[in-house]
Amino acid sequence: MSTRFDTKIAVLLREDLETWQRLNVTAFLVSGLGTRLPEVIGEPYEDADRVPYLPMFRQPVLVFEGAKETLKAAHTRTLSRALPCAVFTGDLFATGHDEANRAAVRAVGTADLDLVGLAVYGPRNVVDKILKGARMHP
Repeated sequence: MSTRFDTKIAVLLREDLETWQRLNVTAFLVSGLGTRLPEVIGEPYEDADRVPYLPMFRQPVLVFEGAKETLKAAHTRTLSRALPCAVFTGDLFATGHDEANRAAVRAVGTADLDLVGLAVYGPRNVVDKILKGARMHP
């Protein structure tokens, strides 16, 4: 049985990323949503032998891709709607730890961020509008 959620968790990746970059960026981006939005996290898991596992998102994460311009437009729409958002910039591929990552983002103005990925969470219809021009990741 499939559940239709009123909200959407979406990741938008720049279409020219290498496979390892797509996976890395997606993992980093969704970790940001999980830390700030407790409502997106379900209950912990447990197998038949009662071995506990960490909780995960309570709904699917949909992954999209688009051109650099699509990402920039989606970022602008996300900010204008004040939705929670995580960003990953091209500069972060050259950093090695969290403090350096934050410094790299802080060093660039909003309009000049070299976005390679963003994650957004919000009402399904609003997120759909934010992702206008993007396509589902193959």
